[in-house]
Amino acid sequence: MAQSPDVDEPTREYPAVPEDSTPEVPDPPQKSIVARVLIFFGVVFAVIVAACFGLRALNVLPSFDNPFESKTTDRSQPVLLQSMRDLSRYVAADGTFQVIVDLQENKDNIPDFLVNRRILFVGSGTVEEYVDFAKLPTSALEVDNEKKTLTIQLPAPEQGNAALDMQKSYVVEEQRGALTAIGDAFKSDTDKQQRVYAMAQQKITEAAHDSGLDQRAKDNTQRMLQSLFTRLGYTEVTVTFVNTP
Repeated sequence: MAQSPDVDEPTREYPAVPEDSTPEVPDPPQKSIVARVLIFFGVVFAVIVAACFGLRALNVLPSFDNPFESKTTDRSQPVLLQSMRDLSRYVAADGTFQVIVDLQENKDNIPDFLVNRRILFVGSGTVEEYVDFAKLPTSALEVDNEKKTLTIQLPAPEQGNAALDMQKSYVVEEQRGALTAIGDAFKSDTDKQQRVYAMAQQKITEAAHDSGLDQRAKDNTQRMLQSLFTRLGYTEVTVTFVNTP
C-alpha cells in the first residue's frame, strides 16, 4: 500500500546530540552554603571596620596607626617633705641672667681627637635680692605719735644664689675625643654635668653683684614701707639701711 506523501517515515535512529551541548549540572548544596557564610562574614567585617573608623573620628577609640608607638609611664614615688622653715624675708627685687659656659678639658701632649672634652652650655638663672626682717634690732623703729613721724633702720639687702631654670638652659654643643667617648660609654657623666651647672650658677651670682640689683632692692623696700605706714596715718616715714657692705 502506497503511503501518502504527507506522512513521514518512522524514525529509524535517535537524533544526534551536539558534542558541545553539555547539560548544566546544578551546584551541590554544600558549596551554596559556604558561599553564603563567606558573604555574611564579609558584610559583618565591613560593618565592624566602618564602626571603628566612625568611633575613631569621634575620638572615642585611640589611634592604631603606629602599633609600636612609644608610651611613657610615670612610676615616681610620692613627694617626701624633708624640712620646713619660717621665712621673714621680703624679696625686693630679682634679676634673670644668661651666661654661656665654654668648658674644655684635655691632656698635655695628647692630640685633642683622642682625649678631649668641650661643652658649650647656655645657662639661664634668676637671682633674688631680699631684706631679712628677722635681723631687725629692737631699736630699729623710732615712732613719734605726736608729730606722726616714723624712722626705720633696716639691714642691708642680701643676695641669694642663682637658681638655674633648666627649661631655658641647654647644651649647645659637646665635643669628645675618641678615647673620651669610649670611656664615657662605661661610666656615668653626672659629675661633669653638675660641674657645668655649678659654674653657670657661680658666674650668674657674681654678675648679679655688679648689676645694681641691691640698689633696686633698697628703693623697692623703701617705697613699700613708706606706702604702708602712710596709709596708717604717718605723715613722714624715713627708711635707712645699716651695715651696708
